Amino acid sequence: MERLMLNFYKGKRVFVTGHTGFKGSWLCKILANAGAQVTGYSLNPPTNPNLFEIANIEGDIKSVIGDIRDFDLLKKTFDEAQPEIVLHLAAQPIVRDSYKMPAYTYETNVMGTVNILECVRQSDCVKSFLNVTTDKVYENKEWQWGYRENEPLDGFDPYSNSKSCSELVTHSYKNSFFADGRVAISTARAGNVIGGGDFANDRIIPDCVRALEKGEDIIVRNPHSTRPYQHVLEPLFAYLMIAKAQYEDIKFADYYNVGPDECDCVTTGELVDLFVKYADGKINWINKSEKNAVHEANFLKLDCSKLKAVFDWKPHWHVTEAVEKTVEWSRCYMEKGDVRKCMDKQIEDFLASRI
Repeated sequence: MERLMLNFYKGKRVFVTGHTGFKGSWLCKILANAGAQVTGYSLNPPTNPNLFEIANIEGDIKSVIGDIRDFDLLKKTFDEAQPEIVLHLAAQPIVRDSYKMPAYTYETNVMGTVNILECVRQSDCVKSFLNVTTDKVYENKEWQWGYRENEPLDGFDPYSNSKSCSELVTHSYKNSFFADGRVAISTARAGNVIGGGDFANDRIIPDCVRALEKGEDIIVRNPHSTRPYQHVLEPLFAYLMIAKAQYEDIKFADYYNVGPDECDCVTTGELVDLFVKYADGKINWINKSEKNAVHEANFLKLDCSKLKAVFDWKPHWHVTEAVEKTVEWSRCYMEKGDVRKCMDKQIEDFLASRI
């Protein structure tokens, strides 16, 4: 199914915001491999090192470095690209950073969404728009079952709340300016992703990779929090599936949760145990829970039955395979291997697998 989907993107003009980030880099690699004409608009890569530069993604696409808050440059880049499909990933994505920079987080995540939707509204080339948000958009009641798409939106911290606002902005634009059906608009609320090439601060798997590289113990600050973990390729292929489907038939334009099966909702401690296992037990982890730490949800998972029912979708890899693939890519990077070939191999492995 996914191979046939990729054929659809050959020659398509695709505009990706946030293309220099971890997810954006993997997405651009998939699209470039499929033969799409990709224009990326984003700030410089957010970390050093970073996947965008390590894998030379810039060589695969047209890359424009710019701030999503800069409407004039965004509009100029957008108009030159004349995209048929827009995938909006640009964001300030770190919960703890949002406490340090709340205004910047809202400016980027809310007004950035307004700006890209304004570009779409003022164009006549776009047929399909997808806003990528997060599982944290929901009012978190710490309950044991998954949140559905019709649950109230009300993220707690500035990051989560700003993404809730981004959802509401998208809903408003959809109702106010695209009710005629000229552009199909969806949002995708994805759970936590892991995979090779994520070097972000304050994320557990990048912390594990850094510890492995240095031969140090992994510091875990919240080992009992439960999250839905999935390999980065899972939501990316789901985004492409949604964007294609609504391009061809607007009835698919909607709001979708994109997450793993319930068995892949694990505690941070369990996730790190898996990492240690696939790292051949060369490192250990220690619990250093922080007193007076900023609020982060302890339990959060999604109900993805809608995505499964509408698209006959299901995950390819469980969390064990996701961690194994992450360690595989990280070893390739640490050993100065060809990370582009490793990415290509993992994309092929993904396409060949299905739970």
